[in-house]
Amino acid sequence: MPEPNKPAMPHNIIMEDRRLLTLSGVADVDSFDENTVVVFTDLGELTVRGSDLHINRLSVEVGELLLEGRIDSLSYQNPQQKNTGGGLFGRVFR
Repeated sequence: MPEPNKPAMPHNIIMEDRRLLTLSGVADVDSFDENTVVVFTDLGELTVRGSDLHINRLSVEVGELLLEGRIDSLSYQNPQQKNTGGGLFGRVFR
């Protein structure tokens, strides 16, 4: 059984001159447009913000993403924990 907090596939980020970003360990792409790309990794949801962002290559089978454009920020959200309380409404209507 895998260790807790250990990703199923290696997760690496290589950024070149804030214009080219190579990601490994990508499980899926949630959404993308010219200013924001949101990808799912085993280590959490990664949001890339910038301008003129373009996905040049995506291979979910091997977990690689190549992104080009002006990259302003990278930020993670922790993986979603399973909530048995049913969210806000589940807590309110107990």
